[in-house]
This record gives sequence, C-alpha cells and structure tokens, in this order.
Amino acid sequence: MPTISPEVLIDLIENKRFSVEYQPIINLDTNKVYGYEALSRFVDAQGEFLRADHVYASLHYSPLSLFQVEYEQKKLQLSGAPTGGKIFINVDQDSYFASGISGINNPFLKLFNEYNSADIIVELIENSEINDAKMSLEMIETLSENNIQTAIDDVFGPLSMLSFEVIQLVNYVKLDKYVVQNKHNKELMILVKAIVDYARVSGKKTILEGIETQDDLLIARELNVDFIQGFLFKDQFIYK
Repeated sequence: MPTISPEVLIDLIENKRFSVEYQPIINLDTNKVYGYEALSRFVDAQGEFLRADHVYASLHYSPLSLFQVEYEQKKLQLSGAPTGGKIFINVDQDSYFASGISGINNPFLKLFNEYNSADIIVELIENSEINDAKMSLEMIETLSENNIQTAIDDVFGPLSMLSFEVIQLVNYVKLDKYVVQNKHNKELMILVKAIVDYARVSGKKTILEGIETQDDLLIARELNVDFIQGFLFKDQFIYK
C-alpha cells in the first residue's frame, strides 16, 4: 500500500489537518437515518485530500504518532457528531493499545465515557492478523463492561479473515462493499446470507456498505440486512 512521506505526516500532525465526514446509516425497513459513521478525512498543506487508509498505513510505523492522530480524530468526530442517534466510530486496535494503558484508564475509553450526546458504537477492523483478533476480544470485553456497543467492520473484505469468537461478541456486523461489488458470485452470496441469518437469530444487527445504485439496494433487500450505507445517500452526508 502506498505510504505518505514523513514530511507530509509531520505537517499533518503539527497543523492538525483533520476533518470528518458523517455518512448516514439507513434503516432498510423505514428508509430513515438510524445513525452516522464518522469517517476520517485528511488534507495536505496544499488542501489536497489524502487517502485515510494511506495515512493510517504510514502511521503504523510510529505507534505513538498513530495513537496521537487517532485520538485527535476521535475527539473531533465526537465533538461535531449529530446528536440524538447512533454514532459509529472506527478505532484501530493498534492505536487503542499504543498508549500502553489498558482497562478503564485507556484514553479512548475515558473519552467515550465522557461523551453523552449520542450512543457510541465502536467499530473494530477485521483483517488477517491473528493478533488483531486477540486485541479485538480484549477491546470488546472492556467496552462491554462500560456499556459501549461494538461492531466488526469489513466482514467479507478481500483481506479479512473471520474470527468466530469476535463476531459472536459484537452487536453489529458490517458487511464490506466487496459484497455488492461481487453480487454475482453465487458462492459468496450463500455465505453472506448465512452470516446475515446467523446475526438475526443471535440478536445482532447487520449493515451492508457500498450501496451506490438502486441495483445495490435490491441486493440489500434480497440479503435481508437491517441497515445500509453508501454513496447512494450522499445528499445526506454531513461534513465538518
């Protein structure tokens, strides 16, 4: 994955060139906004947008810088979030533990506990690192003890591996846009439907990402997911 140069990262951190985009999550039955996902946005000194995944990939080489940027982003995302509903925020497992402080004194947990304008749902990244699954389990346990719900993100993403222990503990299962991009893959859709059915009978909610067209919307209805998210609803985005 392309990385950001150290000079650009230093400038980004020093000048806090951060912004946030709130993407609506829509109830498929009522067509009403259920909540918002807070998405990190970054710009360089010339005002050009930097890809968030490239920024975070570069920051992983410096755990404390990763923590610093992630923490500042969470403060920004929560301070400007729409009130009265659900607010979904992504927290990288590495950044959560980068401070070296665990339990109730973890800086992220303290920040979440201080926030009371909307219900927070913490999204954990699902990927191929087994150590991330272990960290996810610890995060889920700590967050649950503090009455903070969790979601597993990027399920069925091309680089993800399902951890059953993680998926059975979260409250929400977010299905990656890879699902709608590969909607004609019959074997994939059989597996996706099985996960959706499992989530429903176990009391979890499902969110299908990547909804950009009316055809994607039809796939969501066929899968019988609870909520949808994507550029089809771009007119409802809120920028900060």
